[in-house]
Amino acid sequence: MSDQSSSPSESLEKMTQDQLDALVRLHERFLSGRIGGRRAMLRQTDISGLSLKGQNLQQVDFVGCLMMGMDLSEADFQEAVLYACDLSDANLHMASFVRTDLRGARIENANLQGANLERADLRAGGIATDNNYAPAQAVNFRAANLSGARLVGSIASHADFSDAIMVGANMKEADFSGAKLEGADLSNCDVEGAQFAGADMSLTILTGVNVSSMSGNIDLSNAITDENIGMSVSDMDVPLPTMIEEHRAWVDSAGAKGAQLDLSSINMRFLKTLKMEKLTAIKAVGTKFFGMNLYKVELQSAVLDGSDFRNCDMEDADLRGSSFKGAQFSHAVMRGINGNALMFGGGSSTTRFSPCNFEGAKLRYVDLSGAQLKHASFKDADLSHANLTGADLRDADFTGAKLGHAILDDVQSEGAKFDQDDLRPVFKMKTDDSE
Repeated sequence: MSDQSSSPSESLEKMTQDQLDALVRLHERFLSGRIGGRRAMLRQTDISGLSLKGQNLQQVDFVGCLMMGMDLSEADFQEAVLYACDLSDANLHMASFVRTDLRGARIENANLQGANLERADLRAGGIATDNNYAPAQAVNFRAANLSGARLVGSIASHADFSDAIMVGANMKEADFSGAKLEGADLSNCDVEGAQFAGADMSLTILTGVNVSSMSGNIDLSNAITDENIGMSVSDMDVPLPTMIEEHRAWVDSAGAKGAQLDLSSINMRFLKTLKMEKLTAIKAVGTKFFGMNLYKVELQSAVLDGSDFRNCDMEDADLRGSSFKGAQFSHAVMRGINGNALMFGGGSSTTRFSPCNFEGAKLRYVDLSGAQLKHASFKDADLSHANLTGADLRDADFTGAKLGHAILDDVQSEGAKFDQDDLRPVFKMKTDDSE
């Protein structure tokens, strides 16, 4: 179940697809100068879930509209007004927003892959509602996919791009002053002449970026650049396959032979894949895995605290009994992972119970559907917008965890601990359903 807050659409007029299509036809006549044409203008209207795919919407005037989950792919919004509109979860693939007024818009978790936002206005904006004027709010691109987008000359000062995927975007001469880029992936972006003064670059991925061409007094101490990413796995004194063989001998002999594999602080991205690799009981603290294929990797009883798994494919991985304290997982695919506890020892006096530990980890926008997470600890972890559909959360500990907008449909939750009152009914209901 998603979060329980009431929908803002309840107070807005709802438009049907037929009504919207009629509006577009009149707008097309307006654009071509034909008799009977009329510019499309909407104020605080709910058109969520409808389609404007491929339509010519140049110069439309939409203010404060709900446009969540719409199919707007390949639509042309050149010189349009989308002031304070909510386009969260919309499909904006290859859409054009050239010189579009997007002030105060919410575009969270939307797909803008290949979109053109050249010279778009992405500054803060507010909107009058019921005779009150809401304070100006920044444009929200959190977790949006802006891969390959064109942002040349756009004004994005103070916009929020946290966790956004902006790989290969053209950001030349754009203004990102004061913008929030925490956790955003700007790999291989063209940032020549772009302004970043006062921007939050915490954990921003800037590999393949000429950071010297970025303008403004920028703090990159917590960003990931080509200069500070750490030693590459290809530069290690001993080849990785040899180290893995030594590690397997160490595991098989309970430490009598070989040596434990320690990849701490190493940049593993050069390999691109560790698919189905057996890496039981390795140590990899602060290691860079982001973007790698880790499908069905075996990482049981491993110590991976503070490592970076953002954008990784970890589907069906075996993570039993491992520690991921403070690790980064935003946008990772973790469907069907086995994150249950491990039991060690043969008798009751020597048995050791080792649950999976995600304390303080960031798992925003992660797909954990169908995951096995019995007894796992998520104390103080951030699971905002995570998809936990069908996950086994029995006896898991969510004390202090952030679960805003998390999807908890059909979870098993008997014995789960959490301290958010608004989620107690969700867990109880799913517990009752599963019995």
